[in-house]
Parts: sequence; C-alpha cells; structure tokens
Amino acid sequence: MLGETKSFTDSTLRDDLERSLFVKLDGDRVEHLELTIPEPSRLFASYLVGKDPREAPAIIERLCGKCPVSYQIPACEALEAAMGVIVSPDIRRLRRLMYCGEWIENHSLHVYLLAPDFVSKPALAIDHREAVERCLRLKRVGEALVSAIGGSARHPLNVAVGGFHRAPRAFELAELRAELEWAVEASVEILRFVATFDFPAFDVEYVDYEMVCLHHARQYPMNEGHVISSRGLVVPVNQFETRFGQRTDASPELGHSREKSYLVGPLARVNMSLNQLSPRARKEAENCGVRWPSGNIFHSVVARALELIHACEEAIAIIDQYHRDLPEPKHIVETIAGEGCYAAEVPSGLTYHRYRVDSEGLIADAKIISPGVQNQKQAEQDLRAYLPKLVECDHAETTRRCEQLVRNYDPGLSGSTFIVNPKNT
Repeated sequence: MLGETKSFTDSTLRDDLERSLFVKLDGDRVEHLELTIPEPSRLFASYLVGKDPREAPAIIERLCGKCPVSYQIPACEALEAAMGVIVSPDIRRLRRLMYCGEWIENHSLHVYLLAPDFVSKPALAIDHREAVERCLRLKRVGEALVSAIGGSARHPLNVAVGGFHRAPRAFELAELRAELEWAVEASVEILRFVATFDFPAFDVEYVDYEMVCLHHARQYPMNEGHVISSRGLVVPVNQFETRFGQRTDASPELGHSREKSYLVGPLARVNMSLNQLSPRARKEAENCGVRWPSGNIFHSVVARALELIHACEEAIAIIDQYHRDLPEPKHIVETIAGEGCYAAEVPSGLTYHRYRVDSEGLIADAKIISPGVQNQKQAEQDLRAYLPKLVECDHAETTRRCEQLVRNYDPGLSGSTFIVNPKNT
C-alpha cells in the first residue's frame, strides 16, 4: 500500500500492514517505509520439540511446498552434529545431488514466474513460448533428480538422519544423464533469454551492499563451508547467530534479521563465488552482458540462470562418480544429548538450523532461520533507494515496480504474490 500520512495505531492500517508494503512520502523523500512479508508462522520448529530426532525429516520437509530438500537436509545435518553422527562422503555427495535437483527445479520455476515482470504475459505466452516450455521441462528434470534420490519430488520420504533409507541404484541415476545434458544447453538458452530483459537502472554500488553466503575452498556454495560476507567477515557456522545478531521481535520459527541489512541469495553467491561456478556457467557469466560483481538486485534473475547451468553441470559430475550402488546408505543413529547447527545455501539464500537434543533423546529446542527473513531489511533499504525514482509514476505503475523489486528477493509464493496491497489511503 502506498499512502500518505496516517497513524500507525490505526487498526485498519495495522491489518493492511500484515500483508503489504506501507510507504509515507514527502515529495521524493521517504519518511517511513515498512515491508511485511505475508507469511504466517507455521510453527514447525515448535512441532519438532518433544519428537524423536529421527522423525524430523518427515515433518520439516512440509515447511515449504516448493523446496522440501532445503529444510530436510539442513535439519538432518544439524541433528547429526548434535548427536555426533558423521556420515560418509558418498552420503554427502548424494545430498549435494539432491540440492542440485532442487536448485534446477526451483530456479527454473522462479525464472519462469519472474519473466512476466520483464515481459508482458501475452508476449511471454505467444512470442516466447519456447522459453516457457524450456523452463517447464527444466523443472521436470529437477523433479526427476530429487525423486530418484528422495523417493518423491514433492514430499521426499527417503531422507533420514544418518543418510537415506534406501540409496538410489547407479543405473537409476545414469538414466537421468541424457536429460541433464539437454538441461545444460537449455539453461544456457534461458540465461541468454533473461539477459535480454530491460533491467531497471538501479545500480547500487556493490560496496554499499553487504552480501553473505557460504564459502568452501573447492566447491560453489551449497552445503559445505563457513559463512563469509563481502566486507571480509569470516564466520564459523556455530557463531552465525552471535555474529549476525537477532531481532527481539522475530518469530521463533523463521525469525531472525539483523537491524543492519545484508543480502543472501543467488546474487550474493554469484558475486562472491564467480570463479567457483562450473566451466560453462563461468564462460556464460563473462558473456551475458552483466558486469560482475553487480549491485543491481534486478540481476538476481540472471544469477539464478547462471546457477541453473552450474547445478546441471555439477549434477552430471556427481552422477559420473556414482559408479556403484551405495552399500550402506544410512549411518546407525543413537539418540544422545547434544546441540548442533548447520548452514546451507538453498535456492533463495543462506538458511540456518540449530537443534538441541535432551538426555531422553528428544528434541528440546529447534530454530530455523530462513533466507526471506534475513533479506527483509535489505529489501526495505532497496525500496527506500528506489522509490524516489518513481515519484513521476502513477499509483498502479509504482505498485508494479515495487512488486517487481520485492520478487527478486524470492520471499516465498505468498510474499511474491500478495506483497503490495494496491490501494491509496
């Protein structure tokens, strides 16, 4: 909602804030801005308390309808750390392969859904039908990969604390290779398509952003390493909460965001890990017309397309290493007391899980920090900088452009769809 002065104690306005962007402008000066992601607490962290840790994967994967792996595997890793479980390198590679599948599925979906922000819907359906069909087929490739390992693309039940209930057969993964080879070329075409978009001129100096992601010496950020920022900060995962702070008004389930803004997600990863992209993705990054590192949040869709190429290439490399069936897909887990944490890069950005297991072998405390909550403060900062450029636009166009900016942060399906309440006050 874009409006004039109104009391923030007004109950009607407060109802609007539950599902909207509220802005108070004085000419081209932003007097007040408040962005609320319309995502109700689903209490999954609370559901886990009192449960056997081995039940966690089947519960937590339902926190998100489009990215279950992003919650399942970090939960398993954090609980394994709490109970002193060390899984084999083979299990870790299979988990990374599942991440690749989810990145392919999620990024292709996101690119397709973001395209109408840059290309009109009729033009997208008529003039770019091949691009739309390519994205949808890419999504199915990612789903097939997740399903081959997890047993299902939507609600994988094969993931377990300690590994997998059943390991995929080598031939099952090999059968996906041809489609993944097609997917590499299709992802390149997707990148070249999105690189032609007319991006708004919103080039914030890169140094003005603090970008945050995982870092590993030998791998593109996904499920290994420590936390780094573009300002030189290097943080072990077990110090993440301490070093990045916590808002007192945050939800216990999703909730955490420093008062000081920072950015997580594809743009942060590509900016800080460009040289760790797969060979084809790195080559295409040099020729896509974007100068890296980029401080334009609208280039997030280009970063997603680059990561599509990377995820497809890495998936092929992991499958090629999987020459034999995994004899022991699951480490035997004894539930013992302890506390552990884990951070991973999911499609929309860095996520953090921490769990405590009590002396009875039950989960006593759980905390999940999502990318969307971490990005909210930066989204507000970008809106503050962007809105003065829109003062000559009418209300409908200003609303559209604000929605376009917010969707680049991937705030979830409901956040992407209903973020701006289009009415004046």
